[in-house]
Amino acid sequence: MAFPNQRKRINRASHAIRNLVAETTLHPHDFVAPIFIQGGTDIKSEIPSMPGYFRYSLDRVMTEIQELVALGIQSVLLFIKEDDDKKDNTGAYAANPNGLMQQAIRAIKAQFPELLVMTDVALDPYSSYGHDGIVDIEKEEIVNDASVKALVKMALSHVEAGADWVAPSDMMDGRIGAIRDAFNTNGYAHKGILAFSAKYASALYGPFRDALDSAPGFGNKKTYQMDPRNRKEGINEAYLDEGEGADMLMVKPGSFYLDVVRDLSEASNLPIAVYQVSGEYAMIKAASEKGWLNEQDIMMESLIAFKRAGAKIILTYFAKEVTKHLIKNYPNS
Repeated sequence: MAFPNQRKRINRASHAIRNLVAETTLHPHDFVAPIFIQGGTDIKSEIPSMPGYFRYSLDRVMTEIQELVALGIQSVLLFIKEDDDKKDNTGAYAANPNGLMQQAIRAIKAQFPELLVMTDVALDPYSSYGHDGIVDIEKEEIVNDASVKALVKMALSHVEAGADWVAPSDMMDGRIGAIRDAFNTNGYAHKGILAFSAKYASALYGPFRDALDSAPGFGNKKTYQMDPRNRKEGINEAYLDEGEGADMLMVKPGSFYLDVVRDLSEASNLPIAVYQVSGEYAMIKAASEKGWLNEQDIMMESLIAFKRAGAKIILTYFAKEVTKHLIKNYPNS
């Protein structure tokens, strides 16, 4: 019998050797933790479709952020659930310097000055129609250029309040260039832009829309978010955003679009981010609650897949859980 000269199992024989030769690793610094903030006081409200994840009033969110910082998570992305009386079809309140987002930025940066604070830039939390831009209601059409003007004002109000980065998630054409121009001409050239470049019109956003009460009031978002059937379009969108002044490029959702993550990591020199969205989180939680999957194992496997595909930054609702897991199992990483 001829014996193999190379026995690949030798490098898999123990926990120590598997760690030694691992090609892909995770670290707490890889993660951005999404944070949902709502009005009121003393509120920590679990989101039913996202077990274990909460909306916080501004006074309660500080405790959550303190825990994230203590674990070594260095970045958060803020989302706002706004009251209905603040919503209209102009997006004007999104740029209010005393709005909930702007208050949250100031309060968080005052208490945690070293924390990297990113903010969502899109009009759906402020829209009476639940869309990411201004609506021509007669045509049931989202108007691009007027929406971009509102988004620029919104982004400026965030950095004026102290945000380090903005994350335009709206998918309007030209908004990255318009925001970069506004930053450059208003003294904020040093502020970062995380472009949601390849954001697909996915069925995985449902729990997130529950969290922010931002489901579209009519139709869907397929005229501005990307068609899941298209791969090259994601590269084209990313090239446009890079040329307009983005500092990082995002693929959203993550698990179903690893081919796009790989494409962008090979096509661009900018850091690539990926968003493990609410539906991905909810599926893992639901299957683990049923006993069909081991939650920690599938959580780790899913996040490693993003890194292996080429993502440098991972936005995930598992940020706190995975960091605790890493600290417990890889204390010196």
